[in-house]
Amino acid sequence: MQFLKSVHHIAIICSDYQKSKRFYTEVLGFDIDREVYREARDSYKLDLSLGGHYCIELFSFPNPPARPSRPEALGLRHIAFVVDNIEEAVTHFQSKGVETEPIRIDEFTNKKFTFFSDPDDLPIELYEVHS
Repeated sequence: MQFLKSVHHIAIICSDYQKSKRFYTEVLGFDIDREVYREARDSYKLDLSLGGHYCIELFSFPNPPARPSRPEALGLRHIAFVVDNIEEAVTHFQSKGVETEPIRIDEFTNKKFTFFSDPDDLPIELYEVHS
């Protein structure tokens, strides 16, 4: 019997809440489902959705420790989002000040992909999948 059905959400802790909130909503285009300030933890929790699907919990905490993400550090490697046209997506994000890596081809699937980073250097992948 399979118990896991799908990924429910990805939790991200940011160093600058307002900067990351702007990046995920205004640059990447996530919708805000709910925003709460938790006074006891001096922490914000921002629930974000994409196309009506709950995806990301964005947290702020006072002075969170840094976590190395490159090169190939142990733990979560990156998050990836599907796009229909990678060239159009790259052009769009670059127009908003996002620096992307050159578009590459996945050697196993022959699909196009690229990477960029969020404000805390979390690697984010765009992966072209035609519907």
